[in-house]
Amino acid sequence: MAVDFETEIKNLRTTMGSVRDVTDVPALEARIADLEQQAAAPDLWDDPDSAQGVTSALSRANAELERIQSMDSRIEDLEALVELGREEGDAETLTEAEGELAKIAKAVSQLEVRTLLSGEYDEREAVVTIRAGAGGVDAADFAEMLMRMYLRWAERHGYPTKVMDTSYAEEAGLKSATFEVNVPYAYGNLSVEGGTHRLVRISPFDNQGRRQTSFAAVEVIPLIEGTDSIEIPDNELKIDVFRSSGPGGQSVNTTDSAVRMTHIPTGIVVSMQNEKSQIQNRAAALRVMQSRLLLAKKAEEAAERKELAGDVKASWGDQMRSYVLNPYQMVKDLRTEHETGNPSAVFDGDIDAFIEAGIRWRIEQAKSED
Repeated sequence: MAVDFETEIKNLRTTMGSVRDVTDVPALEARIADLEQQAAAPDLWDDPDSAQGVTSALSRANAELERIQSMDSRIEDLEALVELGREEGDAETLTEAEGELAKIAKAVSQLEVRTLLSGEYDEREAVVTIRAGAGGVDAADFAEMLMRMYLRWAERHGYPTKVMDTSYAEEAGLKSATFEVNVPYAYGNLSVEGGTHRLVRISPFDNQGRRQTSFAAVEVIPLIEGTDSIEIPDNELKIDVFRSSGPGGQSVNTTDSAVRMTHIPTGIVVSMQNEKSQIQNRAAALRVMQSRLLLAKKAEEAAERKELAGDVKASWGDQMRSYVLNPYQMVKDLRTEHETGNPSAVFDGDIDAFIEAGIRWRIEQAKSED
């Protein structure tokens, strides 16, 4: 069936109109002008924390405006390409236009989803922690599979990541791992991935070849910023140091540089071992601890703890997504009903459709509760 370019392009323009309305482009342009004026101040870097906030905000605002403007330009170029193909009767050009239409439609959909990310911390970078749950060695292996999935997702998009802590299981896989995704809106996107993930497969660790079910918990929190006000008294922190370890218990460092930080009043524990020194690991652990306490504080104030990081049990009856490799192939999100029959692609980082569906589902849930 021939593509109805007029209708499709009209729909794209309609969606972009909604994006511009929600973004409030004139207000965004005015904000950029104000931030540029602040950034040009000769005494800007007298206060490094404030300067960092201004330059980061300016970079994000410019990127947001550029995304909208470039998308409008791509739609105009597509329209010109279609017109050229029809005038010349060139089937090859029209085929090229059809491919470009699909790419633009996907990009516009992602941009539309971005406008839905208006939560207090959605613009932040993210800290992701994965923990093996019920299922023994299969669960530890599953935790490592999930970590690779998210790191591959970030790599596909060119997002920088930093692995902060890895605790290896004895036989295979990970007991837990923590990493950062250092790009604006990482938290807004990945926050819908928080919860219990379930894997069903023939266990590679079972010599009888039986099907096993295992679980892993994913926690996503926003990365703390210098402007956040979270002070932790020293007497509320217990800090232990230990030797970093790799797979199979092998020593990575020759000194006790790894840090385990416990917040005594809440019992929250953060471990860091992937930095080169104890001082760096301690600073990284404190930053993540502050992020978790900030969320806990906001959750308590708003009575919305379950909507934020929460406590994930990683066991039966608690899962939000299932990855089934046997007796059939399917990944299905149990909240949004979104599914695919290609688990290999999902584990290789192709999770944008699940994230988009999750964000739209969350918005609908919020509307229904109003």
